[in-house]
Amino acid sequence: MAGTASPLVDALGATSLSHAPVIESAGALVWRVRDGRLQVLLVHRPRYDDWSWPKGKLEPGESLATAAAREVAEETGKPVVLGLPLPGLQYLTPEGRVKRVHYWAARRARRKTDGRPLAARHPVQEPTADEVDDLAWLDADDAAGRLTRAADRGPLDALVAAHDAGRLTTHVVAIVRHGRAVPRSVWHGSEQDRPLTPAGYAQAAAAVPVLAAYGVDAAVSSRWERCATTVDPYVRAAGLRPEYSDNLTEAQHERSPARVAATVRDLLESGRSSVLCTHRPVLPTVLDVLGQHSRRAVADVLPQRDPFLEPGELLMAHVSESPKGPRVVAVEKVTPPVW
Repeated sequence: MAGTASPLVDALGATSLSHAPVIESAGALVWRVRDGRLQVLLVHRPRYDDWSWPKGKLEPGESLATAAAREVAEETGKPVVLGLPLPGLQYLTPEGRVKRVHYWAARRARRKTDGRPLAARHPVQEPTADEVDDLAWLDADDAAGRLTRAADRGPLDALVAAHDAGRLTTHVVAIVRHGRAVPRSVWHGSEQDRPLTPAGYAQAAAAVPVLAAYGVDAAVSSRWERCATTVDPYVRAAGLRPEYSDNLTEAQHERSPARVAATVRDLLESGRSSVLCTHRPVLPTVLDVLGQHSRRAVADVLPQRDPFLEPGELLMAHVSESPKGPRVVAVEKVTPPVW
């Protein structure tokens, strides 16, 4: 099953044709600003003779976000970093299948500043002319007229609205609950040394391409074994120097939740895309800080009930700058696929 990535409530909703086979696809609206004008990148597909957004089907064991980043790189020849989730599309194919296309805003990756997350990605195929034979950067208004399918304007409208509201330039703070660990009842060592299970190691590995797709280039983790091991595959793949903190452990959180809150605020204010790994009892404090810095519509959909996140699950908080400081303008809960 593909890993999920949605704004907590699935933007596409359940298909009304529950019996129909579903094709999951993912892509992105790559954007830039030139001379004060918002521009987007369209691709021309000779097979269909249409202008559309770069996108494609998921590969086995691939998450939606990973597929989006991969497909854009394969079709445009340039890597991207995912940003805000955008409205997706759902329609019936001529073969009677339901096709669901998930979209993100995305910016072109820069080797100088995004080198670490790019190093953590798998190589992608070079673009081929039989799949995409032309690219076009267009002003947003011109792009709306160039798109072959009217439905493709929905994600564009959302992108333009985010730009007009000053919410399109973002960084991500990924909150991760450590992977599945050996139960307390069967572990005879110290609590701080309790390790991951094999399933937990698989969850940690599965998070690597997800974090890379969002351009994560900093890692902060509880010092305890099960958290440090959860971020380790990404730390190694991206060549990061992680920060291991006693403040994010269960024991220190009981003594001083304020220090956890300060750590989260620092990440929100940093401007860098980062990952923070901690424990279930610490999550209410983390989420409280996110809520304090969120738009009301975002705060209302943050997880409210224990366990907040399942083991190995991620919450991607998209953060933009405002006159009042950092604001969380969108959130996604991501469950990386484990095969």
